Amino acid sequence: MVTRIEIAAFIAELKRGVPLFDVRSPKEFNFGHMPGAISFPLLNDDERHEVGITYKNEGHDAAVKLGFRLVGHKFINYIEAAQMHAVDGAVCLYCWRGGLRSNTMAWLLSSVGLKVYVLEGGYKRFRNWCLDEFRHEWPLVVLSGRTGAGKTEVLQALKLEGGVVIDLEKLASHRGSAFGALGLPNQPTQEDFENTLAWHLGDEHGASQIWVENESRFIGRLRIPDDFFIQMKKRPMVTIDRDLTHRAERVISEYGNFDRAALAEKTQGITKRMGGDRVKVSLTALEAGDMIGWVLPLLDYYDRNYDHSIQQREGKYERIITVREETVTQLADLLLTMKF
Repeated sequence: MVTRIEIAAFIAELKRGVPLFDVRSPKEFNFGHMPGAISFPLLNDDERHEVGITYKNEGHDAAVKLGFRLVGHKFINYIEAAQMHAVDGAVCLYCWRGGLRSNTMAWLLSSVGLKVYVLEGGYKRFRNWCLDEFRHEWPLVVLSGRTGAGKTEVLQALKLEGGVVIDLEKLASHRGSAFGALGLPNQPTQEDFENTLAWHLGDEHGASQIWVENESRFIGRLRIPDDFFIQMKKRPMVTIDRDLTHRAERVISEYGNFDRAALAEKTQGITKRMGGDRVKVSLTALEAGDMIGWVLPLLDYYDRNYDHSIQQREGKYERIITVREETVTQLADLLLTMKF
């Protein structure tokens, strides 16, 4: 049986564990797909190109015939793979707009008894749903602080203590600074970053607070969606204030074990913004094994950037928490009692 359903019902099926097949080409899938989707292409990249050329030159019917000629011998493979993944005899699938590719795969899989849910409007509809999520008014609380203040650690503690957290840097696979990619997997595509962010937000309708870290517009090469970023700049902000010595030690503990050549390359990479003289001081200290001497000029540079970004905020509410001996758990518990 084939059932075409709207996005909300489709997501509900996914949340209960029904597997999701993306029947677009691998190139389309790699550019961006719904979270959790399995690449299940009806046509590979070359086949899709060939069918497209035929459609342009000879029309719809000729393209459909060519498509069946190219994939007909693979039908048994699709069926066996789908049966292996199916949960309670059901699968979900989508193509770009919920058209021919979805209909063909749905027909095939339903013919062997599978219950097939097809997303009305396809991946294009899901992308529009993502944009709607970013435009939604979220009860954000922005956690801020200078480099080395331990914001990520506090966010993790907030989550453990029952708070609602959207970890943008984790979703972006980047810590947000010139050194932020070290030791992390490659960043996702821009579309996949947006898709995953919207997916997590979709779980939090009804939350009274959602904690996010204060970020610049870009995290590495990924851009925070405009509507969501604008909200971040207007929402209440809590700043974690730690002394310079503590922050320097935290940065060294996080980055100090990386290869010195990699640290030097990243330091050299911000010469234009940081200034040649300060970069030279930092690199000289790094070469000598003086990690404090390496990090202090960097913290001075990032602190200046931080101060400038705070001045640009539209939101006027800021609460500063000076941290001395508190554990991150104690700090998280304190933050969760705050009213905004």
